[in-house]
Amino acid sequence: MEAQDYSKPYLGKTVEVVIDRPMNSKHPKHGFTYKVNYGYVPDTEAPDGEELDAYVLGIKEPVGSFKGKCIAIIHRTDDNDDKLVIVPDDYSPNDEEILREVNFQEKWFKPVVVRE
Repeated sequence: MEAQDYSKPYLGKTVEVVIDRPMNSKHPKHGFTYKVNYGYVPDTEAPDGEELDAYVLGIKEPVGSFKGKCIAIIHRTDDNDDKLVIVPDDYSPNDEEILREVNFQEKWFKPVVVRE
């Protein structure tokens, strides 16, 4: 399965993410805890009408924003809502590690990791 056309251009690029769900915060509707920082890329639009979502991995504390490299996309094969995977320069998880880190939210979907 491939990533969507709207998310693919971000692969390999440096991206600024606004964190609206910091690590250890609770999801406002579903109540689960965010194990990583999660946010969105400002001034973008995904098919759901919201900004493009992003997981920030490799940062071990809650942050308000983060600028890093998009190394992958979480593509939900059963949903039309890709998520970018953004990391600092010194962090390069493999696909299994990425899926393990985002499982707290992706366990309800059928995600695959898409890379360049």
